[in-house]
Amino acid sequence: MALSLAINQQYLWHTHAMTHASPNQSIRSTASIIDQSQSLASRHYENFPVASVFLPRHLRGPIALIYSFARQADDFADEGDLSIEERLGLLDDFREQLDLLQAYIKPKREFFLVLGKMIRSKKLPLSPFYDLLNAFSQDVVKTRYANYDEVLAYCAQSANPIGRLLLHLYGQASPENIKLSDHLCSALQLINFLQDIADDFKKNADKQRIYLCQDEMAKFGVTEQMIADQVVNANWQQLMRFNLDRTSRLLQAGKPLGRILKGRIGFEMRMIIAGGERIICKLNQVNGDIYHHRPTLQPLDWLRIFFKALLKG
Repeated sequence: MALSLAINQQYLWHTHAMTHASPNQSIRSTASIIDQSQSLASRHYENFPVASVFLPRHLRGPIALIYSFARQADDFADEGDLSIEERLGLLDDFREQLDLLQAYIKPKREFFLVLGKMIRSKKLPLSPFYDLLNAFSQDVVKTRYANYDEVLAYCAQSANPIGRLLLHLYGQASPENIKLSDHLCSALQLINFLQDIADDFKKNADKQRIYLCQDEMAKFGVTEQMIADQVVNANWQQLMRFNLDRTSRLLQAGKPLGRILKGRIGFEMRMIIAGGERIICKLNQVNGDIYHHRPTLQPLDWLRIFFKALLKG
């Protein structure tokens, strides 16, 4: 496994540096782990603010560690040229580290020492971390989704746990808030799916993952070959419009959480929601042509998002 990581370090350098550091390193290494986590989060979530300067300083480190855990595990499932067995093995190693934390045993990896200390100090549940690993393990072996229920079940493990962890971190994990958060996180995951259709299909020739529902592709007359050929015709536009409208409704269903959460936490949440709304708008403007117009948020977009969040729009 170590050899595989070395071979693929050009893809997984950040994961190798954080996860495989010695647990006996100095306190300065702990600060380095948090700094690397914050840098990793900011680089990989270009269309959504993550642990941004708008949050209270004492929350940025913990949130960055949560996102770093998810990012590293996601990279195990997606990046480099690892075999299926190697990918699952790396994810199992993360599970073993969580098992050690759950049993109050010192983990073997520096990253998990830092993560575990944060989890204990903030009294976070461990189950969402396990859910994330289950989702990424599913990514390794499952490349097609028969229907919307299957996609939402995936979102329940790949995205919703992040929102639940953040609510616990904020001390706002009421049943109603969790329900709203699940709507938001699932919607944001679906937005990522829609904007990354081309990347997911071509990223690894052996996987060619498609998150679009197979029954809906058939209904709208869209084939996998059309995705491979990047065809944007009336059928494709109708399928994308259908998905964008549904995702927009799901995002709006969770939007009240942005007003419920107060202060800078609520502002960051409204920024994230407004970012999702802006991406949907951009996708609609190009009639779903993600092949030639993958949306990215530009400075003017961020300005609009900022004022929309400020005015609680």
